[in-house]
Amino acid sequence: MRITVVGDLLLDVDINGTATRLSPDAPVPVVDVGDVRRRAGGAGLVATVLARDGHDVSLVTAVSDDDGASHLRRALAGVSVLAGAPLAPTPTKTRVRIGTHPMVRFDQGCAAAPVPSSTGEMLAAITSADAIVVADYGRGITANTDIRDALTDAARRIPVVWDPHPSGSDPVAGVSVVTPNLAEATASAKAGGSGTGAEEAGRYLLDKWGSSSVLVTRGEDGALLLCSDGSAESIPAPITNVSDPCGAGDRLAGSLAVHLGSGLDLAQAAARAVEDASAFLAAGGAAALAAADGADAADGADAADPPEVGPAVELKGLELVDTADLYPDGVRLARSIRDSGGTVVATGGCFDLLHAGHARTLAAARSMGDCLIVCLNSDESVRRLKGAHRPIVNVEDRAELLLALECVDAVVVFGEDTPEACLAQIRPGIWVKGGDYTPEELPEARLLADWGGHCVTVPFHPARSTSGLAAALAKVS
Repeated sequence: MRITVVGDLLLDVDINGTATRLSPDAPVPVVDVGDVRRRAGGAGLVATVLARDGHDVSLVTAVSDDDGASHLRRALAGVSVLAGAPLAPTPTKTRVRIGTHPMVRFDQGCAAAPVPSSTGEMLAAITSADAIVVADYGRGITANTDIRDALTDAARRIPVVWDPHPSGSDPVAGVSVVTPNLAEATASAKAGGSGTGAEEAGRYLLDKWGSSSVLVTRGEDGALLLCSDGSAESIPAPITNVSDPCGAGDRLAGSLAVHLGSGLDLAQAAARAVEDASAFLAAGGAAALAAADGADAADGADAADPPEVGPAVELKGLELVDTADLYPDGVRLARSIRDSGGTVVATGGCFDLLHAGHARTLAAARSMGDCLIVCLNSDESVRRLKGAHRPIVNVEDRAELLLALECVDAVVVFGEDTPEACLAQIRPGIWVKGGDYTPEELPEARLLADWGGHCVTVPFHPARSTSGLAAALAKVS
């Protein structure tokens, strides 16, 4: 299928590393960089994914003449790039990750740019396409009058899927589907004086844009398809463990155009596109497409392979972990690992002051399976167990420090005195505890036996305890 992607190019840079310590200068993780990977973002990501699927892809865009542009051209090998006059600078988004935990993002050159020019070759690619995806990232390509006229004409003949941007241009009238996410849809509806529920916002945009349909994407809740004939259909998303949703909207828009171009009706195409986006994220998402700097194809390695890291729960930038978000993430991770045939390992405790004994126990536990989930006592639970003077460190900081350890994949906070209710939701195959008693003596042993799990004990490390550490600190405070 001949597919033309019209939109704005971005350069995405992933800095991947590990963090096992905090900086002495400030309470932030020190990232030991493992590799730096670059990939085409924005419309370039849509084009890259479609080309990898085997389609004949043309990309109508604007390309700068700086160093970032040279990286983009290498990343777009196999895609016919058709561009007008160069724009500078190349918009670049740099993400720093610990494992798969996104830590911080730096944006450069992402401010508004002049409307780029077009060429006859660019317009011909729109005219000759079997399907079109517009990936608007607010950099001006969709504001070009000649390109808009060509897209308006194409929308009368072939499927045109438009992925909008808050700072971009309105879609041309008559496109097959516009695919705003829920936040974009509700913000536009609110600005226009409409209701901000998903359906109300979608209806508002349907009237505003004059498209045949609007597909409001809602992350793990799937999507809501609203059509000009007044119909509405909720489309569920498969349950997927996601550490980074980057690229989901691009994958969905590209797949939607392909399925419409192959003859599926709108509802079928939308359902298939939601499934494709979920599968894309499950396979590593956009980060899996990035090539490492200095990668050499002659060494037998696939430069597009992602770094080998386990599934993880997203750390929200450098802010404290929202403990309300940790519980469902840990449960979803456990379910995903079990569904793929892996072994879920869990351990629990207060972890009030992390010390070497904790680190050794956690590392040993992680080596027993495919993920490690820590069941963490809430502040109230710790006070009931340890007394009014505890915890020394609050639950948000305890959870964040645990997640900074490479061996910990998720943290689940529980408020009871024992973790039984928490374990019933996670259903680990192995429950690890420190101590010098036998696994059968653990109170959790009978519970785990209900689903075929078992308990394992690892020895305590002498002279390493929270109480001992607290006492030593008190002497020097």
